[in-house]
Amino acid sequence: MQPADSLPLTLNSLPLFPLQTLLFPGGVLPLRVFEVRYLDMVRKCRQAGAPFGVVGLRQGHEVRRAGAAPEQLHEVGTLCTIGQFDAPQPGLVTLECHGGPRFRILHSHMLPHGLWVADVELLPGDAPVPVPPHLQTAAQALARVRTALQQRAPAPGTPGEQPDDCGWVANRWCELLPIPLELKQRLMQLDSPLVRLELVNDLLERTGIAAP
Repeated sequence: MQPADSLPLTLNSLPLFPLQTLLFPGGVLPLRVFEVRYLDMVRKCRQAGAPFGVVGLRQGHEVRRAGAAPEQLHEVGTLCTIGQFDAPQPGLVTLECHGGPRFRILHSHMLPHGLWVADVELLPGDAPVPVPPHLQTAAQALARVRTALQQRAPAPGTPGEQPDDCGWVANRWCELLPIPLELKQRLMQLDSPLVRLELVNDLLERTGIAAP
């Protein structure tokens, strides 16, 4: 994916994939796609080499249900590109989403077949900030957790790993921590990667996860 500063400031009619989980910049999110509205979308995006947006659901369900409350979307999401793509059987696609820059929804609407599209503005990427000494325990604990997960279930590494950068460390913890979607959303929307990591570190200290 191109760096955020080489992308246009706005994107029109960006297709959206609303989820009850978040994709953070620099992260990888595996998806199983089986709804017609999204099967068509991901195939077209892959063929065109175009991105789509992953956005958290404020209300509603990932899979459409008769009589369910209308879907409501959070206003900030993540632009993503498709990595690995497989179609193991008719009506099912598995793919790997690679997180790029964040975006803010300016206007969104649902098409007749149920797909959300939006005009969005891209948000600046996190400024590089080295992990300060008082937050090194969070970075070290992340390295231990990721090593343990890799030993348990080997998987490709996260592209562009930056284990000494506040934003990267905070984002990887946000993906791993079992905290409510609303809290993850607030953390993702913070402009300061240092503040984001400080808040994540507070969560780790409360739970004892970052203990040496």
